[in-house]
Amino acid sequence: MNEKEVRQLFPILAQEVNGKPLVYLDSAATSQKPLPVIEALEKYYREYNSNVHRGVHTLGTKATDAYEGAREKVRKFINAKSTQEIIFTRGTTTALNMVAASYGRANLREGDEIVITYMEHHSNIIPWQQVAKQTGATLKYIPLQADGSISLDDVENTVTPNTKIVSVMQVSNVLGAINPIKQMAEIAHRNGAVMVVDAAQSAPHMKLDVQNLDCDFLAFSGHKMCAPTGIGVLYGKRTLLEQMEPVEFGGEMIDFVGLYESTWKELPWKFEGGTPIIAGAIGLGAAIDFLEEIGLDNIAAHEHKLAQYAIEQLSAIEGLTIYGPKQRAGLVTFNINDVHPHDVATVLDAEGIAVRAGHHCAQPLMKWLNVTATARASFYLYNTEEDIDRLVVALKKTKEYFSHVF
Repeated sequence: MNEKEVRQLFPILAQEVNGKPLVYLDSAATSQKPLPVIEALEKYYREYNSNVHRGVHTLGTKATDAYEGAREKVRKFINAKSTQEIIFTRGTTTALNMVAASYGRANLREGDEIVITYMEHHSNIIPWQQVAKQTGATLKYIPLQADGSISLDDVENTVTPNTKIVSVMQVSNVLGAINPIKQMAEIAHRNGAVMVVDAAQSAPHMKLDVQNLDCDFLAFSGHKMCAPTGIGVLYGKRTLLEQMEPVEFGGEMIDFVGLYESTWKELPWKFEGGTPIIAGAIGLGAAIDFLEEIGLDNIAAHEHKLAQYAIEQLSAIEGLTIYGPKQRAGLVTFNINDVHPHDVATVLDAEGIAVRAGHHCAQPLMKWLNVTATARASFYLYNTEEDIDRLVVALKKTKEYFSHVF
């Protein structure tokens, strides 16, 4: 499937915004949805909309088969050992909160350490802040190198035998840095800690193999990888999930309910209380089929090429600062001297170009960068070098406009 054929599968990209052809450069926030995913959702609602697991009628059986079939697609997508290790959630945030609330509260004590980094998304900071307060554990941060990357020497120096949890994003949503998760997991395990991975920015863009990474937990969201909003995944090693208590209670997750005591279903259903996100899971399964047809290696290579091209072109703009290491995933975060990122994004929007501006849910990282906000252009399989050319022209126009204003 060539570049043009891929773009044609995303109907939203054919529109104009403010009289200009849309250039969508905000996929790190949420990706656009291809026709196969849209059609899979429509088919579910048109043909076999029903609750799962509970009914024996035909529609219920079809819905259950599709829902559990999606779980198997996820298992294969990340190379988990068993579908019992795949928990459907509302997204990365919910999944990380589940680990903190269930595993963290049960296994952390005063004097224990939780280790994260300055680059983490708020979803991988606040749950650990809260569980540290509740348990008396200490929250520690792995320092960053000058370019925003992580040194394994710093990991070795930060993780100690008192460390019980190391929780790190695989790819930074601001810097584009790709972190050495496998080596970090080895260091964590050597010190008796578990390794938690925020894969929100990696699952859509590169092959994942949880067995090769040897991570203990891994979380990602569907909406960043061509699937609907409101669906995500928590992977956990079966031995750990079996020890953990559910964090939501009600229908679907129970085995037996008495007046004063209840028991839970086996994995994975004990963590999926209530009516699950049926359509979302089916859409996620369709998105996985779509991404695997194109090939994750092909997507990664395409985005790497775009990122390098963008850095070359943006670096030629005087007064523009790019943040993050040279080797990165498919995004570029930047600022123009004396122009607020929100103003940059507003002018770009007038040119039909969608980028993200703000702190990107990474305020500690903004403080480390010594900025209040940045602009970010993020790329996906449907973007082209022509999109970047449009961005460069619009940024030059932005810079020229504000030079007259001030």
